[in-house]
Amino acid sequence: MWDCKYHVVWTTKYRYQVLAGDVGQRRRELLREIARSQELIICAGSINWDHVHMLIGIPPHISVSRAVQFMKGKSSHMLLSEFAGLRKRYWGQHLWARGYWVATSGNVTDEVWKRYIEEQKPPAPDDDFNVV
Repeated sequence: MWDCKYHVVWTTKYRYQVLAGDVGQRRRELLREIARSQELIICAGSINWDHVHMLIGIPPHISVSRAVQFMKGKSSHMLLSEFAGLRKRYWGQHLWARGYWVATSGNVTDEVWKRYIEEQKPPAPDDDFNVV
């Protein structure tokens, strides 16, 4: 039995806002498939225009760095192979920025992390902006 949860965040390279629309939806599907294949448990997640938040349960026999490496690597490969626009922008085959941020959920309750992740919505466009 285990209960090891981590809040993980990673960003797109150069913080390009490319995770909207179809790319974001496909990204979500890929993360779920990858997590299932590695026995990871996604408790909560949010995909913003330029970064990903996840509260994820990782079994003790898999290190956090290995789990994140697998999720970033597999999803990058799949997204770049499926979306020509991403291949054009990321011609070096690197969709994600180097590194990630991680914290265990033991310091803060799972409910606080879930609420924080759910509140990570991109700002609405400012439609009242006029150029004179």
